[in-house]
Amino acid sequence: MSAWPDGIEAKAGLLISAFSKRGLMVATAESCTGGLIAGVLTEIPGSSSVVDRGFVTYSNDAKIQMLGVANATLETHGAVSRQTAIEMVRGALSHSKADLAVAVTGVAGPGGGSAEKPVGLVHLAAASRGGNILHREMRYGDIGRDAVRMATVRTALDMLDEAAER
Repeated sequence: MSAWPDGIEAKAGLLISAFSKRGLMVATAESCTGGLIAGVLTEIPGSSSVVDRGFVTYSNDAKIQMLGVANATLETHGAVSRQTAIEMVRGALSHSKADLAVAVTGVAGPGGGSAEKPVGLVHLAAASRGGNILHREMRYGDIGRDAVRMATVRTALDMLDEAAER
């Protein structure tokens, strides 16, 4: 029995299989999910031929040091922003051998939200080398920390699939 809800592990398995056949490598850059995306991908046997690395960059310093997110971006737009997610995904690609990357940053809750950036707000970005960068702003709402994180994992997997097609 899977520890992952709602077909998440099955989706990860399909991605690992498809990316393996195409010789594609993946990197993840995660803040609010704390490594869950990399975790579900590596749950799949054979994932070592697909998953290059995962960056858990929970703090702003980690985003700057590990992914090259500009301090000015964080000061101007904040950690939970379109701009930060895009810089995170670019950093994941530039600091890895991956062909595809996904990045997530958000407010999972239960606290930490504001009127401008409420609990459940997540910015995701996905990209392939030389491809366009995809961005999604998700407003899951205050549905609980676990639910926000699992919904984010699900969306991130969908975006990796979409980025691979570009």
